[in-house]
Amino acid sequence: MKIEVYGSGCPRCKQTEKVMKMAVEELGSDATVEKVTDMMVIMEKGVVSTPAIAIDGKIVLSGKIPSIEEAKKLIKG
Repeated sequence: MKIEVYGSGCPRCKQTEKVMKMAVEELGSDATVEKVTDMMVIMEKGVVSTPAIAIDGKIVLSGKIPSIEEAKKLIKG
């Protein structure tokens, strides 16, 4: 599983990346978490507000920082 966190590098985006990494670790998942800061890539994906999260290429959350529990639910599907 590939998790991408889209954002410019602002504190909210960094916190989202941290939450997603913690959720992956707590679940014992082998998912990878990548930070995407290239605004052209973010716009190509159709992200309107950041931070945004994509799992395996599909945007699953946009415009807010998930809680650990929300992050786990997104990862579990």
